[in-house]
Amino acid sequence: MTDLTIDELAARAGVSVRTVRFYAGRGLLPPPVLRGRTGLYGEDHLVRLELVRELQALGLTLAAIEKHVARIPDDARPEDIALQRALLSPWTPEQPEEMDRGDLDRRAGFHLDDSALDRLAALGVLERLDGGARVRVVSPSLLGVGAELARLPMPLDTLLAAHTAVERYTTALAGELQAVFQETVVRPYRERGRPPEEREGLLELAGKLKPLLIQSLVTSFQRAVDDAIRRTVPGD
Repeated sequence: MTDLTIDELAARAGVSVRTVRFYAGRGLLPPPVLRGRTGLYGEDHLVRLELVRELQALGLTLAAIEKHVARIPDDARPEDIALQRALLSPWTPEQPEEMDRGDLDRRAGFHLDDSALDRLAALGVLERLDGGARVRVVSPSLLGVGAELARLPMPLDTLLAAHTAVERYTTALAGELQAVFQETVVRPYRERGRPPEEREGLLELAGKLKPLLIQSLVTSFQRAVDDAIRRTVPGD
């Protein structure tokens, strides 16, 4: 995959030509190869562009992305950059969705009145748009459980306190687990010179790890909740 025009590169990456030029101007992409007056791009440009988009999806600021990309050697092989992006992909958050109130009710499975929407907004599940006629669901996978929580006859302060606790500890846990993976799996792979025969195995491992960790976390949390409840019940 060589000799792509800027239009072809943008189409391959799913971005606009203006975005490609903006990234190039910020030093996130190497200069194109000139053939006459035409700039031509290749696989190296595409994988770097995809990596930038992956980092954006993770919520990194442009300044942070620039620092990250600056640490990538100029002679880094496209397959190594693609591997770095693939290792990030399983951890990339889902994309928000915008919908009207009718679609929201259908996704939730029941009607959500204004009070329920206020509670969902307070929990960070959605944001109101157009005066409440439309909403932006921040995490579509949490809409179902969030809607059920919003229907509970429970004070909003209680829901918010529980949500804050869950966010605090899961954020810390995710950071620790990612650090362990980088230290015990990714770093040794890099120190061994990134052997090509190990690349596919590492990609497969990264893809399978997230769902297994989530399943393990849910099971462990359920057991911990049961233990906490039992400790609050007076003994015989």
